[in-house]
Amino acid sequence: MKNLLIIFLLAFVSVGYSQQYSDHYYKRKDVFENTLDTENEIIFLGNSITEGGDWSALFPDINAVNRGISGDVTDGILFRLDEVTSSKPDKVFLLIGTNDLARGRSMDYVVENTEKIIEQIKQQSPDTKIYLQSILPVNPNVGDKFSGHKNNHHVIIATNKRLKELAKTHYITYINLHRPMGNGKKFLKPEYTYDGLHLSKEGYQKWKKILHKYVN
Repeated sequence: MKNLLIIFLLAFVSVGYSQQYSDHYYKRKDVFENTLDTENEIIFLGNSITEGGDWSALFPDINAVNRGISGDVTDGILFRLDEVTSSKPDKVFLLIGTNDLARGRSMDYVVENTEKIIEQIKQQSPDTKIYLQSILPVNPNVGDKFSGHKNNHHVIIATNKRLKELAKTHYITYINLHRPMGNGKKFLKPEYTYDGLHLSKEGYQKWKKILHKYVN
């Protein structure tokens, strides 16, 4: 009986301490939580595509704050959102969802979690302006990795339509990145990516041009 109890406790501890997200996620989250809040923050919130942007260099005249984490998903944003809202930021630019879809989450799941993110920001920081960005296009003809993401070309387009309606429902600004960064086939333009998913330097410059009027 004693041995069974020990086995049960070990199993419980093992499950209780299992990591839901990557080491990189927790390291970034820890850094964010141990960084002092500043005034007039404009936060760029999302996954690796956001993390890869040098937002302070792209927008040197604002207090740009990078809150991107590679591999992040909508659940991951919700799990760390208290830190984002703690500074009562002026603006939050949200881009999330492509990793959810690549991991088999449904369109409904992405939209519902995105709504939870919007609602939590509004509740915790009512004066923050929220900008919901469309999921970026992908390009299956560039690079040989991330097939799980690149196979979602049509799902991304359909999800973006839902996200646009979600933005209307919550009276927040929807920013369509998909159309200006896509080509005639609605794939991410080759000059904007080096692997079909993540952005090149030219891709970030295009993103900057799209966001300029909203940031300033």
